[in-house]
Amino acid sequence: MRPWPAPTGRVAGRLAAAYVRRVASILILVGTESGNAQMVADALKPVLLSAGHSVDVTDKAATPTDLKSHDVLLVVCATHGSGDIPTNILPLAETLERERPDLSGHRYGVIALGDMTYQDTFCGGGKKVDQVFELCGARKVGDRLEVDASSQPLPDEEALTWVEGWKGLV
Repeated sequence: MRPWPAPTGRVAGRLAAAYVRRVASILILVGTESGNAQMVADALKPVLLSAGHSVDVTDKAATPTDLKSHDVLLVVCATHGSGDIPTNILPLAETLERERPDLSGHRYGVIALGDMTYQDTFCGGGKKVDQVFELCGARKVGDRLEVDASSQPLPDEEALTWVEGWKGLV
């Protein structure tokens, strides 16, 4: 029996492209008041790096220009006050909502931190940031993770489980 000939030309190129692992340039945007969201972001970075992605973490992004050099955005956002976006990421959210830049070339995910004892505003900060990115045309990857501080005192543990599935989607 003769073996099948190896593919050549365009067929070989398409097959090779199908087997090349996609590497993303990820920016983890941190919205934090007490440091919990920063802790989560710091825990996620090595997991995403080990998957072959390039990863930057910032709590200072304030304009759409700050997002341009990354194709994937991962927002880790706490909630404070009455379901409010943390002070450090609020300028970015307000600018995106006001200017509505075209973010259709970006994919994103959201990890929202909150406390279910405040049912009406649970994970409000992350939910609001999620809406703003959607409004600007960014494409959400996977489901938003909502971490409840009243039942999960260590938000990084739940986020580490979530990111295992998410990292393969980007």
